[in-house]
Amino acid sequence: MSTPSPLRHRDFRLLLAGQATSQFGAQISGIAIPLLAVLTLGASALEAGLLAASSTLAFAVIGLPAGAWIDRCRRRPVLIAADLARALLLATIPLAAVLGVLTVPQLIAVALLTGVARVFFDVGYQSYLPAVIGRDRVLAGNSAMETVRASGQFAGPGLGGWLTGLLGGAAVVAVQVVTFLVSAAALAAIRTPEPAPAPVPGRVGRGRLRAEIRAGLAFVRRTPALRATAAASALSNFCFAVAAAVSVIFMARTLDLSPAAIGLAVAAGSATVLAGAAATPWLSRRAGSARICWLALAVTGPFGLLVPLAEPGWTAIAFLVAGLGAGELGQIVYAIASVSLRQQITPDELLGRVNATMRVLIMGAFPLGGVVGGLLGELAGPRATLWVCGALTLLAPLPLWWALRGVRDVEQLLPG
Repeated sequence: MSTPSPLRHRDFRLLLAGQATSQFGAQISGIAIPLLAVLTLGASALEAGLLAASSTLAFAVIGLPAGAWIDRCRRRPVLIAADLARALLLATIPLAAVLGVLTVPQLIAVALLTGVARVFFDVGYQSYLPAVIGRDRVLAGNSAMETVRASGQFAGPGLGGWLTGLLGGAAVVAVQVVTFLVSAAALAAIRTPEPAPAPVPGRVGRGRLRAEIRAGLAFVRRTPALRATAAASALSNFCFAVAAAVSVIFMARTLDLSPAAIGLAVAAGSATVLAGAAATPWLSRRAGSARICWLALAVTGPFGLLVPLAEPGWTAIAFLVAGLGAGELGQIVYAIASVSLRQQITPDELLGRVNATMRVLIMGAFPLGGVVGGLLGELAGPRATLWVCGALTLLAPLPLWWALRGVRDVEQLLPG
């Protein structure tokens, strides 16, 4: 018997609508802020790397206690507060630009603080989704969410690059302020009751918090599929962060692309994300819901070596678009499948802490990769840095293949 579509669920549609809006804004400002730093404020490769690193540093610093804290409370109010905090912080960027006092250090500070709010949102969101639609529909739910996010990823960079060239990056950031407010309103309208977490005797003090954090770490440590997912994701994200630190500089200064052309190149490379997100349930049925995790990375990883082959001129930039597109395709299929696997095999009372543990292990690679990418960009140049990144990406699927060899579907990993 087929599982009913989560789109028939009113509250899931609200969650989807809010995320569609905020993700679209994130993609627009995601291209606008680096361009603002590089083209308007004259950021160096190292400063661009620090900017890329600062948005994810909070995962390494507060991710574990945030997960334990989220398991103590209902998750929807946390998500709403995180959206409102990010809207307020981002609003300072266009305000500072209007007053003529915007600097790269302010961009880094805003990225750091919005990163804190993002920690609580990301951990809470991944823990909240099963409560809205049920564990039996998380793969379909994640696929729908990522399809919407991919739509923004496809349209957002091109529009963001064009708007940045037309209005300036600071004005474009204001778009995301509005989208976070819309997301908060959509979350506030959800009616599905979220059960209060079961109280745990003695749940007070630092000692208890440390014990709860250790429980999440222990579950990940003794679960081979989660250990392998953490290793593969951390390496993939490290490589992505290394590339992100120099990619705008590579496209703007090495390939001599305009802001609008950069946005279009990124959007064209991201077009495969939309198809990949929509096709993941079908691919999971064909290849296996567990096997697809490592297979997606193994098939698409080698195409990343096309990116540093790009040269000035639209013909050669086809290498750039093809490399980005293949990488985005593999990552979106892997992301949906691996998060769904985690949500299905983790007990609900541990889900917040396990999500936080995984996010710390995974996202902790971003700030390190951003700094390494910035330093490599300064020392060896953007093209050489992208070659290093492409070579390392080929190693990402190996831990997953080893842990999941012989396993086709997630159901084989469940107890009993």
